[in-house]
Amino acid sequence: MKKLVLFNKPFQVMCQFTDKEGRQHLGHFVAEKGVYAAGRLDYDSEGLLLLTDDGPLQNRITSSQFNKVYLVQVEGLARKSQLDALRKGVKVQDYMAKAVDVALLHKKPSFVWKRTPPIRARKNKPTSWVEVTLNQGKNRQVRRMMAAVGLPVLRLIRTQIGEWKLDGLGTGEKKIVTID
Repeated sequence: MKKLVLFNKPFQVMCQFTDKEGRQHLGHFVAEKGVYAAGRLDYDSEGLLLLTDDGPLQNRITSSQFNKVYLVQVEGLARKSQLDALRKGVKVQDYMAKAVDVALLHKKPSFVWKRTPPIRARKNKPTSWVEVTLNQGKNRQVRRMMAAVGLPVLRLIRTQIGEWKLDGLGTGEKKIVTID
């Protein structure tokens, strides 16, 4: 049996098991031996991270075989034209990045936890929540895509990878499942 760890990575935690700069990292949360992150979330992103001891599964997760779903809080009110551009594809650095799906949410989802430190609030600048689905996973891709359409990211939470979901895992919590 192979092991898969579903971990809700907190804000400002490194996606590695050590850090020479003394920042919080996976080693502070995941004690299981022999598991490695299947993909990454940057230091400022939160949410679902999968760790496994199965190399072939790790490779499949990081490939385009699995969709990744992100909940994104952006500065400003997201317009249909901006969301359409994400679906059609936007130039990001030296490649085209295209969302599999994009949906504007009418309010912040109820499961979203308070972040420490909190997101800065501007009295005269509203925010929007957008759900973005990708089948790619390039470095800071969601942030770069949103910036390309004029929607700076305030908060980024990955909620799903393939069939695996956060499903009530609190920030810093993990669940271990075995797979065949």
